[in-house]
Amino acid sequence: MTWEGTAPLRRQHSLPAGVRRAALAAAAIALLVFGASQMAHGIYIKAKAMVAQVMLEAAWDRALSGEAAPKPWPWADTWPVAKITVPRLNQSAIVLKSASGQAMAFGPGHMSNTPVPGARGLSVISAHRDTHFRFLKDVEIGDQVHVTNADGTTVTFRVTETRIVHADASGLDAYGPGTRLALVTCYPFDSFTSGPWRYVVLGEKVDA
Repeated sequence: MTWEGTAPLRRQHSLPAGVRRAALAAAAIALLVFGASQMAHGIYIKAKAMVAQVMLEAAWDRALSGEAAPKPWPWADTWPVAKITVPRLNQSAIVLKSASGQAMAFGPGHMSNTPVPGARGLSVISAHRDTHFRFLKDVEIGDQVHVTNADGTTVTFRVTETRIVHADASGLDAYGPGTRLALVTCYPFDSFTSGPWRYVVLGEKVDA
């Protein structure tokens, strides 16, 4: 049947109901599998970080006892050099030598081209936002950060500033004036991808 001035109507063919249901079910299963895999990966990363911290604590005790470069496990290519504590948040973490990707998989890393915490200049410690430095989002101006070095000396810093910077233009000068500390992690905190932005917590040494 046609209307005057129009083309004949054509019957639209659709997929059988059974095929549509099967396709929807397959899509739902794929989404569930993807979500489960992402969740499992996240749980694995956090579990590895927690287990590593237990082993690092033991190596840290050996460092405080005077052992040089105590490896937390035989094949480790890094070792504890410091421990940071934020009392208000009840957070602490063992800091490893070097901020390489391998070291940071297990804990915060001290960037080797910056001074040790407490020495003149800006000491930089980096860690992942979804494990050891997730608490940085809750740090506030005025908070104290205690850093104990491997020789047993403890330096206290007071948080003076937080900033968001581009990785290639952070403005951080390792050998600038003062005795300072920078805690660095990726930003934003809840992102599933890594971009060029970094969240920085800056602190000034508190004189005893």
